[in-house]
Formats: sequence, C-alpha cells, structure tokens
Amino acid sequence: MAVNFELYKVFYYVASCRSFSEAGKRLFISQSAVSQAIKQLEEQLGTTLFIRSSKQVRLTPEGEILFQHVQQGFAAFLAGEKAIAGLHALEQGEIRIGASDTICKHYLLPYFKQFHTLYPQVRLKLHNRPSPVCLDMLQQGLVDLGVVNLPPRLSPKDFKVVKTRPVQDVFVAGAGFEALKDREVPLEELAGYPILMLEKDSITRQFFDAFLDNLGVHLRPEVESSNLDLLVALAKIGLGIALVTREFLPEEARGEEL
Repeated sequence: MAVNFELYKVFYYVASCRSFSEAGKRLFISQSAVSQAIKQLEEQLGTTLFIRSSKQVRLTPEGEILFQHVQQGFAAFLAGEKAIAGLHALEQGEIRIGASDTICKHYLLPYFKQFHTLYPQVRLKLHNRPSPVCLDMLQQGLVDLGVVNLPPRLSPKDFKVVKTRPVQDVFVAGAGFEALKDREVPLEELAGYPILMLEKDSITRQFFDAFLDNLGVHLRPEVESSNLDLLVALAKIGLGIALVTREFLPEEARGEEL
C-alpha cells in the first residue's frame, strides 16, 4: 500500500489539537481540507479514527492505537531534523580528512587542536595516505576533504581547491657533504651523489621527476621512503642527500648536523 504521509500529518495535528479547525490553522489549510484528508485516511484504513461532536473531537480506540505509532514517527522526524541542524552547527557528527603523515604532523596538528577545542563533539577521522591516494579517496567520496600537495596537473573541475600555503622542495645533507654547502650545485653534478627521495606515489616525487624530465636529467635515488622524517634522519647520518620540503623540516633538524 502506498503511504501518503500528508494524510498522517493531518491526522497527527487533529489528534494533537482535538480540533479540525485548530489543525487547519497550524497546517495553513482550510477546515474542509482537513476533513477531506481525514475522510480519505479513514477510507484507506477501513476504520473510523475520530468521534465527532459539536463540542469536541475524540479519538476512537483504533485512532488511539494509530496515534501512538504516528507520534513515534513524528518524534523520529523531529530528532532527524535536530540531528541535521546539529551537523550544520558542528555540534555533532564526523569529519573525514585525508592527508599524509607529513602534512598531519608538520602542518595540521595545531589546526586539529584548535578544531577540537571549538567543536569537541565532532569526531575527526583521519586517513593517513599519500596525497594522490587522498585525491582518489576524495573523488570517491571516502573523505570529506583532503589536505594535499597539489599535483602538477589537476583539473579545477574535479575538485574545489583552496590553496593554503606555498612550499619549497630543497636538498639537505649531513656534515659529510660539507663541500657542497653555500654553492650552486648543477643537477648533473648532483646525479653523481647518493640521493634520498620520497616514493614515486608522492606528489613531491612526481613533481620533481616531471621537472627532471623536462631538463633531460636523470637522478636514480639510492633510497626511497614514504616518510620525510626518515629521509632527514638518513641524511643526518651521512647516507646521502635528501630531497625534502623545507617547510616540513623539523626544527631540531635545522642545526649543525644538517
């Protein structure tokens, strides 16, 4: 049986107000429209729902049973509206964020703290993945937003993009490469040293590989890792020259060891 919720809405107000005219006022419809809706519902259910008199309107036993169920339904609708309003007001719910470990640790941490202070009832669900994977998850609706390094080519129609800050990729090395300090090192010369780089699925690596391809230069990394902090640590102990993001360099790494 097809359910006409408008009929049950009219029934709810008549049963609540015990008045056809008052129900009409609350629903902004005429009393005759209310009477017609109740008549239609009674015919549909095959029973009488109200006992009408000149002084009042009373529910029949069948009407009482129906009203108990309809009340529960309306309470559920109101709870649903309240929940949606709570989501819009950031009073409850969950926000799914995709970001790499590096971006979470070196960029987002203070924002996570501030958000949690302002909206303690909203859960933050973090998906720590490389930026390209975060973009795929965003496109599939698996996360609500991604904080990523923008790829070299990204169609503006695919996402709503809000740029937050520029970053610069730099090479860093330990004391064993002191001879390279404070001078320009051609990429062709750099190719002769052990290079430490992020894995190919990172935006930083994809951007740098594209840059090298345009120049016709080939750098074969000695070590590839998904973790920027590990690359910094390996550079500090002299395993090679690491390509990292300057803004994400730990403060303790900006000393004499690097």
